[in-house]
Amino acid sequence: MRTDCKNYESRTYPTGETVRKCNIDLAPEAPWRCPENCAGFAPRLADVNWAHGNLLAPPTPPEPPGLDNGAAELLDEAEDIINAAGPRIMAELGVDRDRQKAPWWKRLRKK
Repeated sequence: MRTDCKNYESRTYPTGETVRKCNIDLAPEAPWRCPENCAGFAPRLADVNWAHGNLLAPPTPPEPPGLDNGAAELLDEAEDIINAAGPRIMAELGVDRDRQKAPWWKRLRKK
């Protein structure tokens, strides 16, 4: 991925697992590569000419075989299914009903 983009984020957890992602979700093949001529690319400005020490994230694992054979499209379809199910699940759980029972100051928050 383009680590010089301001939308790139890398986070290492105490277990040693590292997450590399695009904050605006434009890299379907993350963490291995960004799309060619990405519309969301913007160079980092805060760390220009900084020298990074040894606290950088570990190297990206090798790219799995078959990534070019539609894996990104399959993951996008799965994400769409999950996102479409969310409102139905919230309705089944009665989230809106419970929100109406909340005190007035909590109902002022955006939904």
